[in-house]
Amino acid sequence: MKVILLKDIKGTGKKDQIIEASDGFARNFLFPKGLAKEASAANLNAVENQKAAEKHREDVRRAEALETCKKLAGKSIRIEARGAEGGRLYGSVTSQEIAAALEKQYGVKVEKRRIEVANIRNAGDFTVSVWLYAGVTAEMTAKVEVIKG
Repeated sequence: MKVILLKDIKGTGKKDQIIEASDGFARNFLFPKGLAKEASAANLNAVENQKAAEKHREDVRRAEALETCKKLAGKSIRIEARGAEGGRLYGSVTSQEIAAALEKQYGVKVEKRRIEVANIRNAGDFTVSVWLYAGVTAEMTAKVEVIKG
């Protein structure tokens, strides 16, 4: 009997894979546990439609990430931090501060975990990598300025 797997099953197959299973295995194990459904024409068509819809959503997300990358690549972010004379900061500039500056200056909301930054403890220009999507990364410059106090 041909069945479509609804979940990954170790030793049997991956999700949305069509496999040949024995009648007893399918009727007594796979169907009652909701792990598979029969590979009828309607079910096969539904799986194909699901795959096409997911591919479309993935393409849209990637296109949005590329658009954002074009918007941000090569730009600079101005960050003000408290520090002493000579350019030494009292703390360090974190990825959360950079994410807030990105949203304020460019209107782009990025999670702090997606920002790679070296340890910034002095005033100056630093390179920042913003990961937007798989294979899409924008390189930016962070201009850190010291505020007295």
